[in-house]
Parts: sequence; structure tokens; C-alpha cells
Amino acid sequence: MAHALEPKAKTLAEAGSDAPYGVIGDLDPRVRVVLDCVFAITTVTLTTIPALIAALATAISLLMMSRLPIRRTLKRMAMMDSFIIFMLVLLPFTMPGEPMFSVFGFPASWQGLWKAIEIGLTANAVILTLMVLVGTMEPVTLGHALHKLRCPEVLVHLLMFTIRYIEVLREEYLRLRGAMKIRGFRPGTNWHTYRSFGYLVGMMLVRAIERSERILGAMKCRGFSGQLILLQEFRMTRRDHRFAALLGGVCVGLLFLDFL
Repeated sequence: MAHALEPKAKTLAEAGSDAPYGVIGDLDPRVRVVLDCVFAITTVTLTTIPALIAALATAISLLMMSRLPIRRTLKRMAMMDSFIIFMLVLLPFTMPGEPMFSVFGFPASWQGLWKAIEIGLTANAVILTLMVLVGTMEPVTLGHALHKLRCPEVLVHLLMFTIRYIEVLREEYLRLRGAMKIRGFRPGTNWHTYRSFGYLVGMMLVRAIERSERILGAMKCRGFSGQLILLQEFRMTRRDHRFAALLGGVCVGLLFLDFL
């Protein structure tokens, strides 16, 4: 009776599978990666504002289908926009064309404004689609999908090890910074601060190399031969074919709209 009340244990393959993200979460990871690349390339080639608005609307539709939290997703997009906002603001003042107004003698052109809007729409459509189609995957699933798509095995290994040990390196960095603070280090704009941070980076590299050698030795003891052992088998379904045909048709429609 007690065993019947216990939750069913997940297999190792299920533990690494994607969380349910609506229709998007049920798709084959390989299809999601390929379609994201196709949509990104299509969006980057667009040059007209109506076509770019349609591309952004498509990305928003995919967001609705994925059931991602809209507020948190938009906050992450806003963080990306903060990196390009200065370029978009300065672009009307640096691109020649018909002037709109001037600030301290620097004219702002209409051509620069439209170019800034074009870049903003393109970046947001591509990033939002990337977050929906690829960002909803588990890192291990993404690595397996890239391996199945014949990506270089070295790059796949690098991706998966980076995801696995990036937090370990962060903890090592925090320990070193804590040791520096205990010894009275206070950062400033002087040569002592620059040397201290240089020593910090150097020590991080030394410890990372030492840890990587220990990890490699441990993996070899466990039979690692330099190849990935996949626990998931991907299979294309009718849903994958329908979704690929739909999004492919949308990309063709965007190109047609751009040429009108």
C-alpha cells in the first residue's frame, strides 16, 4: 500500500527531457533548432518595416504557444534591448539623410530612424524566437539535438561541459573574492587593484586547468572514450511535420511580403 502511494520514479531519459511548454515543448528538439535557424536567417534578410512587424508578430505567436511566463520573458528581452538602445538612439544622428530635427547642431535623419526601427524589430523577433524554440530546452537535450544534427562533436562536448561546470567556476570565483575581502582588499582605480584582479583571473585559469585534468582523469576511469552516449532517441511525428511546414510557409510568406 505504501509503495502504491509513492510517486512513480522517473527514468534517466525522462529526467533530462523538456518541461511541458505547450505545443512547442512536444516538438522534436532537432526540428526546433533547425526551424529557429531558418526563421532567424529569414528575418535578418527582411528589409521592409511591414515584413519585420509580421516577423515579430510570428515570434509573439510562438511565445503564446509555448506558455512561457510573458512578463518574465519580456523582462529578459528588455535586458537584451538595453545593450542596443544606445546604438538605436545614436543611429539617426550618425546616418546621413533627410533631417527631422537637430540637437546641439547635430541633425537626426529619417533614414537613420527607420534603420534603427528595422534593427530593433529584427533583433527582438530573432531573440524572442530563440528563447521560445531553443531556450525552452534542457541543456542536455540541446546538446543531444546538436549531436544528432551532425554538429562537430568537439563543439557539442564544449557546450555540455560549459553548462555543467560554469556554476563550479562561479563558486571558485566567489571563494577567491571572499578570500581577497577577508585580507582587506577594496577595489579602486589604482595599480594595486588592477594587479589584484589580474592575479584573480590568473588563479582562476590555473585552478580551472587543474580541475579539468582531475575531471578528465575521473571520466577516463569511468570508461569515457571521447564519444557521447545518448540516452534519448528523437523521432519525427506528424506534429513535427505540420509545424515545420507551417513555420516554413510563414517564412516564405515573410519573404514574399518583403518583396511587395
